[in-house]
Amino acid sequence: MSSYPPAVLRLIHSLKQLPSIGARSAERLALHLLDHEPESAHEIANAIREARDCIRPCTRCGFFAEADLCLICQDQQRLGQPLCVVQHPADVLVIERSQAFRGYYHVLGGVLSPLDGIGPEDLRIQSLKERIQKESFSEVILALGADVRAETTSLYLLNELRESSVTVTQLATGISVGGPLEFADSATLAHALEGRKKLE
Repeated sequence: MSSYPPAVLRLIHSLKQLPSIGARSAERLALHLLDHEPESAHEIANAIREARDCIRPCTRCGFFAEADLCLICQDQQRLGQPLCVVQHPADVLVIERSQAFRGYYHVLGGVLSPLDGIGPEDLRIQSLKERIQKESFSEVILALGADVRAETTSLYLLNELRESSVTVTQLATGISVGGPLEFADSATLAHALEGRKKLE
């Protein structure tokens, strides 16, 4: 890559900062942008700039928004009773694509991680508690994941919400749909057994 002009090297370096983009992929993307019409590259650059300038966290739930409230919070057709708590805005999109949930969301902004210096005050926990008091949700679904930090955060939230009358639930974890038992690890099997349900 040493034969490229400095401007191209800077472009490749910038593209390498994107997730899942290695040195070779960054180089291919840079060459693609340079090989095509300038308008195409300018359009991409303008779209990135516009998104960075216009998108902000929804003041209510923390999801992506162009106004004070995101499109989900503005949707009057949604069921107001369940509230789904997730780590990041991208998690909202994953759940939305499943079409299995039609309630509202609350984005924490991460999970508790003392080793990384992330405590309760660094997450949107206080605003979650305030929403539960004001909006009278009947259920709070913790959809934070199944790793150690997510489990720790879920236990912390459960303790914080004990004084409210809201029911706190957690996403079930277990065997993948269509997956044979032989490919499941012991932790997954343990969760599946603990979360078993009665057949009716």
